[in-house]
Amino acid sequence: MHQMTLAEIARGLADKKFSSEELTKVLLARISQLDPQLNSFISLTEALALEQAKAADARRANGESGALLGAPIAHKDLFCTQGIRTSCGSKMLDNFKAPYDATVVAKLAAAGAVTLGKTNMDEFAMGSANESSWYGAVKNPWNLEHVPGGSSGGSAAAVAARLLPAATATDTGGSIRQPAAFTNLTGLKPTYGRVSRWGMIAYASSLDQGGPLARTAEDCAIMLQGMAGFDQNDSTSIDEPVPDYSASLNESLKGLRIGVPKEYFSAGLDPRIAELIQNSIKELQKLGAVIKEISLPNMQHAIPAYYVIAPAEASSNLSRFDGVRFGHRCENPENLIDLYKRSRGEGFGPEVQRRIMVGAYALSAGYYDAYYLKAQKIRRLVKNDFMAAFNEVDIILGPTTPNPAWKLGAKNSDPVAAYLEDVYTITANLAGLPGLSMPAGFVDGLPVGVQLLAPYFQEGRLLNVAHQYQLNTDWHTRTPTGF
Repeated sequence: MHQMTLAEIARGLADKKFSSEELTKVLLARISQLDPQLNSFISLTEALALEQAKAADARRANGESGALLGAPIAHKDLFCTQGIRTSCGSKMLDNFKAPYDATVVAKLAAAGAVTLGKTNMDEFAMGSANESSWYGAVKNPWNLEHVPGGSSGGSAAAVAARLLPAATATDTGGSIRQPAAFTNLTGLKPTYGRVSRWGMIAYASSLDQGGPLARTAEDCAIMLQGMAGFDQNDSTSIDEPVPDYSASLNESLKGLRIGVPKEYFSAGLDPRIAELIQNSIKELQKLGAVIKEISLPNMQHAIPAYYVIAPAEASSNLSRFDGVRFGHRCENPENLIDLYKRSRGEGFGPEVQRRIMVGAYALSAGYYDAYYLKAQKIRRLVKNDFMAAFNEVDIILGPTTPNPAWKLGAKNSDPVAAYLEDVYTITANLAGLPGLSMPAGFVDGLPVGVQLLAPYFQEGRLLNVAHQYQLNTDWHTRTPTGF
């Protein structure tokens, strides 16, 4: 059962080959057996899962249907879940039980999805390796000595290890697509505003976006169908009709114009990954796609702009966690200043503290114009580059990451080296564009991903291209040894 995709589970439940309750019990037992070596979960919700599974079976018995009805999933631990710990991977929120469900959680529950638990993550979604979690690092199931990527590494590791078929995740600078690449999954970051952020604890509000992690594009289409849609509780949510993402999966790629930016193939890209990307391009050409070289001239400025904007927004968003309004409270404070200092010093880990400090500096008097305002101007230039490119091509293709997953601890002493691993993903967040990573091969036994970017609200096009590619390749079917 654990090897089935979300689509296969939906068909099996519809054909009454097994019940949601039976499947849920199998997966919960598998998590208990295998997750200790991965550390992909922060909280398991066995009682809730069995309750939801029984309810889903009852709904099916009454004639209801739906691809997510009775399907087991998990939520990244920054989506608020009523009455269940929502920690953000931080000591600061270790004891926080959300009083309500995030819109994404509520929508998936209404569709009949079964929540198995909350997955581990980089603290407050700040990281590219899932090593900054207060609950310990997550291991990559393809090699337990390597990182699974971050910040959605818990969701990625759990799905890759076949502990469950799909999970929610979030992407601020690549935190869905990069873990997908590192663990041989398909991960989709939707257009900014396509999926509600209400109840999703914020890191950088203008960049954060929720999306799915699954094994196939077909499964991501099912998940996104349940997650997407306008939410009046979220002022950044876009009131745009949600198409049937599964309906367009089998459209022909004949004549599809694919742009390949020349800036992607620089000295920083592992040549073995470059070769795999070229192989993917040839595969898509066989399916009728037309390849064209394009340019994104301001890509070189994206990382410094991102690492001003994101920390600036983080310093503002995380100011509420002070031991008074929210979060960990220190013992026996001497006065209010001591309460603030010690509560935040004890509650936040080093990476979060580092980004708050950078953000506070960038927003401070005298530096706002020099750093934050300039970064926002670069952001606009990055967006303009994409708008010009999409006048010539339908999608943009390139590597998801410049290197395969690194060893645990290898970049802990050099955070800038980890930041540079986001070079291909952060531009989509700066511009608000949808992006997808899909499996493209292996380097030294570690998975590699190819990234697709599309114009606003063209998630269906990304899923269509990825699905057609996956019908003609088998990278996405590979399973890590031991799982």
